[in-house]
Amino acid sequence: MSEAQDERVGSDAGEDENTAPTYGLNEEIVQDIQEAIEREDSAYLHEKLEDWHAADVADLIEQLKPKLRLPFMRIMEDRIDPDVYSALDENVREHLVDEMEPAEIAAFINELELDDAVDFLENFEEEDRRDVLNQIPPDERAVLQEGLSYGEDTAGRLMQRDLIAVPEYWNIGQTIDYMRDTENLPDEFYEIFVVDPRHHPIGTIPLNRAMRSKRHVMVRDIMDAEQKLIPVDMDQEEVAYLFKQYRLASAAVVNDDGALIGVITVDDIVDVINEEAEEDILRLGGVSEDDLFSSVYRTIRARFPWLFVNLLTALAASFAISLFDATMEAVIALAVLMPIAASMGGNAGTQALTVAVRALATKELTTANMFRILNKEALVALTNGSIFACMVGTVAWLWFGNPLIGGIVAAALVVNILVAGVIGMIVPVMLERLKIDPAIASGVFVTTVTDIVGFVVFLGLATLILL
Repeated sequence: MSEAQDERVGSDAGEDENTAPTYGLNEEIVQDIQEAIEREDSAYLHEKLEDWHAADVADLIEQLKPKLRLPFMRIMEDRIDPDVYSALDENVREHLVDEMEPAEIAAFINELELDDAVDFLENFEEEDRRDVLNQIPPDERAVLQEGLSYGEDTAGRLMQRDLIAVPEYWNIGQTIDYMRDTENLPDEFYEIFVVDPRHHPIGTIPLNRAMRSKRHVMVRDIMDAEQKLIPVDMDQEEVAYLFKQYRLASAAVVNDDGALIGVITVDDIVDVINEEAEEDILRLGGVSEDDLFSSVYRTIRARFPWLFVNLLTALAASFAISLFDATMEAVIALAVLMPIAASMGGNAGTQALTVAVRALATKELTTANMFRILNKEALVALTNGSIFACMVGTVAWLWFGNPLIGGIVAAALVVNILVAGVIGMIVPVMLERLKIDPAIASGVFVTTVTDIVGFVVFLGLATLILL
């Protein structure tokens, strides 16, 4: 391992050999690279980064000061692996690509796998994309244009065109000879597809089984006839579910006629799972996309709408409070305790909706088990609500010396946490039925309901009992 690689993974020369290395970048490495860029020490940078993985180089570029990213790319020139561009944050990549000529972009796009190339091109403006495609040879251009013709986030955008397909009347010897003699084999593949004369997939042979079989064995005798075929327009979330559910390493993609046109492999699905999980987390926080590297203006524009919606819901909650202004004026303790009822309900609701949104995405929450899970969540909420009601009610009683106030806040907590748990499960399910993404819309509904219920129940009970 080179000195550069050794530093990068965080291994020290004096470190115990049984200590596991820590991978990734650290502050010292990034600072060292930045100083080398500032002094334009190309020889040092070339040697330092010689053995780096594309993903680590992408992380490095993202962590560099923005003003040093372009100088770094110029110094490294053609030593940058095209896969680095695929691994870059979209905003950082856009900034770098803006400084490149169409011919330069086309050169490294031609080196990418089809799905990565299509993903890269889909973010271009129409005119810029056309300029880049015009720099790519006609055969490769046609494949890219076909990939771009499929819907965003579909199997067609994920698939690779390079695969191994053989007729059922071949034997293993012919198959192995074919793989040895064919130049344009995929870089990585896990199984061989068996097709009929219409190029419809009729089975698969795991690569390890093919390698262990005798040459005279017919492929149809050892193939697995049962397989999961993926329509080219299937949503990528559905594709990811198939891979997870059935532990697939790869799967055939077919067109409307059932003909084999591509293959999706598990490494592509890892990216999808990561992307979908990240999307759900961001949307639950009211952020439409990862804006860590965006400009201030774009970040403001992305976050403002959700904050505005939250403002409207807060006004609705404030209106509910205003209905009990006489009660609050008479009993000042209510103003002190009121945030407890609302915040506990809000947190309970967030827990329930987070579980529900993820369960819907993984198909663990369905019509068949919805009521059973809802009953369980209601029981959990009721139990938690009762426990915290006893705790908070006792504290309120001792604090203000009035057992009625303690009883009021305790009752309000039980009701609000129970409602929050139920609403947190119901709202995502209802939104999915309405074809609305529950990840992006559930939070505002649940928060509004729990706030209003918490305030109304707490202040309503106080009005009935204390006044």
